Amino acid sequence: MYKSYSPTTDTRVRTGSSGSRRDQLQISEEAKELLGAQGKSDAERADKIESLKSQVKSGTYFVDAGKIAEKLLPYLK
Repeated sequence: MYKSYSPTTDTRVRTGSSGSRRDQLQISEEAKELLGAQGKSDAERADKIESLKSQVKSGTYFVDAGKIAEKLLPYLK
């Protein structure tokens, strides 16, 4: 009974020489295109953020409460 609770040693034999295996990463052309498209949208996003900042600063920013309620309603149900 005692031996069933004692830790067992796991011996594994490694095949091949150590250090001969290297990790590799390949990015597909589609992923590269998506990354390029994302960079373009980042510039548009930065422009929109600057526009919103200037509207808030000047006091002309308007929040549509109806749109906010529509977005929150599914979470509240």
